[in-house]
Amino acid sequence: MAKIISHRLFGDIFVSVAVLLSILSLLMFPTQSVDAAKTGLELCANVIIPSLFPFFVLSGLIVQMGLVRHLGRLLQPVMKPLFNVGGSCSAAFALGFIGGYPVGAVTAINLYKKGWCSKDEAERLLAFCNNSGPAFILGVVGAGIFSSSVIGIMLYLAHILSSVLVGMLFRFRKSKVSAVSKPVLQETETASGFASAFTDCVKNAAASTINICAFVIFFTVVIKMLFLTGVMDAASSVVAVILSPLGFNAQWAEKLLIGLIEMSSGVWSLSGAACTLTGKLSMAAFILGWAGVSVHCQVLSFIGGSGLSARTYVVGKALHGIISAGLVYIISKFFSLGQPVSHYLAQQVNDIAELDFSTALTASTVTAFAVWAVVIIISAFMIGKGYGNSRKNGV
Repeated sequence: MAKIISHRLFGDIFVSVAVLLSILSLLMFPTQSVDAAKTGLELCANVIIPSLFPFFVLSGLIVQMGLVRHLGRLLQPVMKPLFNVGGSCSAAFALGFIGGYPVGAVTAINLYKKGWCSKDEAERLLAFCNNSGPAFILGVVGAGIFSSSVIGIMLYLAHILSSVLVGMLFRFRKSKVSAVSKPVLQETETASGFASAFTDCVKNAAASTINICAFVIFFTVVIKMLFLTGVMDAASSVVAVILSPLGFNAQWAEKLLIGLIEMSSGVWSLSGAACTLTGKLSMAAFILGWAGVSVHCQVLSFIGGSGLSARTYVVGKALHGIISAGLVYIISKFFSLGQPVSHYLAQQVNDIAELDFSTALTASTVTAFAVWAVVIIISAFMIGKGYGNSRKNGV
């Protein structure tokens, strides 16, 4: 008991000191902290909101209107052997690759809350269904940082493959909870049902997007303060000593720490790194797979109150980063991937924040509607097939 109390006391003291030092750093660097917050706001306005909001609405409609039932019937032969989850979980799997962080995780949590998957399935889904979207990896990382569409495709394929491998690894995890029975929804949704579902989805999507933006702004300021106060330099030196057997120096350790905290900042910091292309690509793959503490906090904010454990999610993201980095390292050793990294986009997060709002919103909305159209077609096909079978059976 005394050990538990002492551990809690130590934790409380540590957090209190960290908070006080954070307040002092904000008072010491008021102009820089405001500028960092503005950068976070621009990033949210130009990238986060237009890219995530449509997919949050889409994922909510798919779950609330019971369309996962039809997807489940179609994809059950794929999801069960690969990941040992029901076919309804395919919604989180698909949207996790298309919508970007944290659409897949939110979809998995909603599936569990609505009873479409068990607790064990939801926790395992969180481990491999929360992934970066193709727009960020192909556009920002591939074309922007590395000036190569080939590199973007390679990173995205490695990202997908490593996520699938993590899901296959977790299929063997022994469940400590019993499966939750799935409710049987009505075959036909009324117009009023759709109107109610659409209204709820828009409101929930707005709340979720604001929640994510708050974390993005906070961690943008945190990273800036860590540099200004010298904490990042000191921590990088310590990490460099610990990881020196792996070839890490202070510069690599700094980029690793940035990526561990915030994904986009960590990836963009690689644009000015003086090291081999293979090393940069492997580091980028790890950061994209790990996703960063900022994304993890976003996911944990949705997990809170659901009863799901976050342990599987964190372990899954760590494995995702390690496997992805290993795959990219192997591939880059056997294939020539072009010229060294360009340096003209070394503004890191500032450059991402300057992306055109209308372009980002248009691309995200069109993609969301395309996915929605596919879901509708599949649902119509499954409903028609079920109706035909009923007629044959005389029902």
